[in-house]
Amino acid sequence: MQKKISWIVLALVLVSSLQINAQYDKTDSSHKKLFIGSTLFLFGNLDKVNPPGFALLNIGYRITGKDVISLELKTWKHAWPLGINPFYNDAYKKPEEKFPGYIREYGFAIIYQRYLWKGLFLAVDATPMWQTYKNENGDKVGSGFIIFSTNKVGYHIKLFKDRVFLQPGIAIAGRIYQSNFPADFKEKDDKWPKWTPEPSLNFGFNF
Repeated sequence: MQKKISWIVLALVLVSSLQINAQYDKTDSSHKKLFIGSTLFLFGNLDKVNPPGFALLNIGYRITGKDVISLELKTWKHAWPLGINPFYNDAYKKPEEKFPGYIREYGFAIIYQRYLWKGLFLAVDATPMWQTYKNENGDKVGSGFIIFSTNKVGYHIKLFKDRVFLQPGIAIAGRIYQSNFPADFKEKDDKWPKWTPEPSLNFGFNF
């Protein structure tokens, strides 16, 4: 957990030393409308205890200088309940809180983002995810479906003449709906909140 926090602090320090610009002017039709991006938390795949096998690709379109919509493709796996936040909860990675296996999830998010003032924005999404439950031997023991949602406040930072951007932020993430949770997995999950705060550090490239 300390290494993850160190990565976040380092990234934010580097960002703070760069020039920060305002959002895209809603009256300016010449701004770059298309972008692709991902998240710096891909470095979490280097975790040796619970590697998430995480992948994320965001493809977006700026409707106006203040309104953005995007499609985000993502997958991850986790062996501990999502309600155990790895950034501040010491129960994360404790053997007694671990699932009897792990959950692999695949899905996509539809995201709406609205700039409020300069680079400050709010973003909300709805993310249907298809789940595969596997035991300690890697054998499938069930499947399920959830609708995940993230509500985020962040700041958009333009870099290198608006070719690149960073978006540090903080979010509240959780499950709106879940089906077919195996009983032995559900027993572990029910001990923890369905919604938790989490940091966000996305990046992207404009076209």
